[in-house]
This record gives sequence, C-alpha cells and structure tokens, in this order.
Amino acid sequence: MKNLKKRLQNGETLHGCWLNLGSPLTAEIVGLSGFDWVLIDLEHGAGTEKEALAQMQGLEHTAAGIVVRVESAEPQRIQRILDMGAEGIMCPKINTPQEAQKVANGLHYPPIGQRGVAKMVRATQFAQNFQTYYEGSQENVLGIVQIETRESLHHLEEIAQVPGVDVLFIGPADLSMELGIFGQFDHPMFIDALQRTIAAANKAGKATGILFFNPNDYGKYHQMGIRFIACGADGTFVADGAKNMAEKLAQFRSAL
Repeated sequence: MKNLKKRLQNGETLHGCWLNLGSPLTAEIVGLSGFDWVLIDLEHGAGTEKEALAQMQGLEHTAAGIVVRVESAEPQRIQRILDMGAEGIMCPKINTPQEAQKVANGLHYPPIGQRGVAKMVRATQFAQNFQTYYEGSQENVLGIVQIETRESLHHLEEIAQVPGVDVLFIGPADLSMELGIFGQFDHPMFIDALQRTIAAANKAGKATGILFFNPNDYGKYHQMGIRFIACGADGTFVADGAKNMAEKLAQFRSAL
C-alpha cells in the first residue's frame, strides 16, 4: 500500500493521471515518472480486468498508488479489482447516497461493508498476509465516487457523509455535458457545481478530486481546495510525444 488515504487525510495534495491504453509497459513508465497515483480506467480505457492485473504487476515496484475506475458499483466488480491489489476504487456516475453506500459496501469487509472474503488472492500475497491486509484495509482502501450528473448535485452533502467515501471526484466532461455547457469549464454553472462539491466534501472531512488536461489549470483548482488532482493520460502522453517528434522532423526536412 502507498498510503494514499492516509496522505489525503493528512492534508496532502496528491498528483495522478489516467492509464487508458491497457498496457503494462506504459503503466510502468508512467508509474516511474513521479506521480503519487495512477488510475487504470476500466470504464473508458482499452483494457479489461486481465490487462488491469498486468498493469498492477507493472506498477508494483513504482512509487505510484494504484486506483482503478470500475464500470459500475456492482460488488463483484469492486471486490475482484481489490483482490487483484488495487489501493483505491473509483465508481462513475454516483447519483444518490444509496448508490454511494453500495460502493462503500463493496470496498470493506463485514461488519463495516459487504466485501466477500478470499484469502488466496494477490492483495493478501496469496494468503501469506491476509490478517494484516484485513486489519489495515479500512485505513488503506480509498473510496472515490464521481460527481458528474445533475442528480448528484442535489445530494452532495448526503453522498459526502457516507462512511467509506473518501473522495468526491468531479468528472468535468460528463458534468458539463449534463449541465448543457459541454467543455465550458469556466462557465458560472460549472464553477458553482465545483464549489458546492468542495463545500460538501470539506464539511464531511473528505477530499475533492478532478481531472484536467491543461497543467496551467492547476493553480485555479488547487486554490479552490481540490487536493486529489489528475492531469493527463498515458494515451495523451504518447500521442503528444509522437506528434511533437513528427513535427520536428518535418521542420528539419523542409529546411533542407
């Protein structure tokens, strides 16, 4: 465990990025680059659970904590990924406190939650370390729910109060689409939604997160109080690097 939950509770700002290529090699490269955490995306990314396992193995020796975005809050999805060794789970489109509670139930063993018990899994070092993992799971497993719908904005305080929910993570694309202002992240409606989410999280002693792709936006969001910050993705890094190199070579060729 890379202590993501404890570090957030201590007030640290943690930097991360998305992994959407499904590749253990790009996961390892990104994990070695200095991020505090990385997110393996099973909602929109190219990989499946099989690729997620390989990516976790590639990330094991890096300093980056492993978060996985699952497709839904179904307990089977959550517990399979936790058994593989993820430190945190992100669930998309959480609308109500009841849905948030379903996420929390999948994250933790009884009596706190309803996570199924399996010892012979990677997270417990294949039964060699089950007791230690079990005793520390409540303190170490990070629960992240995404705020990205109109309905969720009506239940922010209730969602934030759910035990086991540690981060309210704003999904800018989906939320702005729902608000009818797609991509207008400076629009008053979007800023108001951000501020309300941050206020609800702060009131409950929880953290707020967001994903953005322009690093120049860092100061704006950090000043608002967002501390679980993601910028960029492995696919973007590869695409930008490849395009930059191709353009440089084309410039040299045209100068001949």
